[in-house]
Amino acid sequence: MTQDSRFTRRACLGGALAAAGAGGALAQDPGATGQDAIRGQRQPARSLRQPRQPPPSGELVPFFDAHVHLNDEAMQLDLMARHGATRAVVFWGRASDNDTVAAAARRHPGRFLAFACVSPERRDYRGAWDRQDPALLAMLDRLLASGQFRGIGEISAAHFPSPGFPEADYDLASPIMRGIVELARRYRVPVMLHVEITRLREMQALLAAYPDVPIIWAHGGYTPLFLARRLLEQHANLVYELSARSWPRHPRSPDYTLLRDGAAVWPEWLQLIEAKPDRFIIGTDASHRSLDSDTMKHASVQAFLRQLSPAVRERVAEANLLALVHPSP
Repeated sequence: MTQDSRFTRRACLGGALAAAGAGGALAQDPGATGQDAIRGQRQPARSLRQPRQPPPSGELVPFFDAHVHLNDEAMQLDLMARHGATRAVVFWGRASDNDTVAAAARRHPGRFLAFACVSPERRDYRGAWDRQDPALLAMLDRLLASGQFRGIGEISAAHFPSPGFPEADYDLASPIMRGIVELARRYRVPVMLHVEITRLREMQALLAAYPDVPIIWAHGGYTPLFLARRLLEQHANLVYELSARSWPRHPRSPDYTLLRDGAAVWPEWLQLIEAKPDRFIIGTDASHRSLDSDTMKHASVQAFLRQLSPAVRERVAEANLLALVHPSP
């Protein structure tokens, strides 16, 4: 079986989940095609007809957190228990590394799924990115071969500077970046990339060069709506990860949130998500620097999910990410 056919089977799993779940009002977006975004599979007309009904007041929506920097294991488990997160994709942060993240996933196999990370913001790896040292790819190969990691990421190939976070701006056509995606292909795992819009053309080229590799775009690249629609229509392997975009206010730019008033998601974004329910996943971007901050992040996910129609809510909350990290054979 070819790699492309395996990815198509994975995509078909997502389509089957959508048909089984049947949800969401069909978008009024004039740019929508009425087709399932993965591989152009047409959605049954009846599958997106249920009215949008929020869960009962006070009831938590179960969700699979797609984006956690695991710095404090106990805090993370407590946050998950209090805010409805059933599982979490975890990768390193300031106080962790690949070994500690893998160990946490072994201790809590029903709660954590580890991703392997060789991102250039890590001081130990920055020089290897600068030199384009193939030893970095050999290290990632060994990590994936261990069977302890269900994906690759977060790889911050292009990341604007933040407090305590040096700017990264690496060519997405570089041998290291291409090698990372080729390893994702070989091990049949998704890769999560943080790439700013300044590298949009290269991001599109990467998506086109590896159509059989699911690429999760962390924070959806903070793209505006029209670009999100265009890219999702052009690249069937692109998955929009919405962590930080559900926050009432983003510290770096007020344009990054999907909320029009700090609470309600813009109707046009809801239309796009409802039209392409298999292309979005949600995370918190928890990092355990502050309990108040991470509580806000989890609450924002709950508020976001409650605004989706029932079946689309279930897909964005859990089913889409499950299909990525537990692909069909």
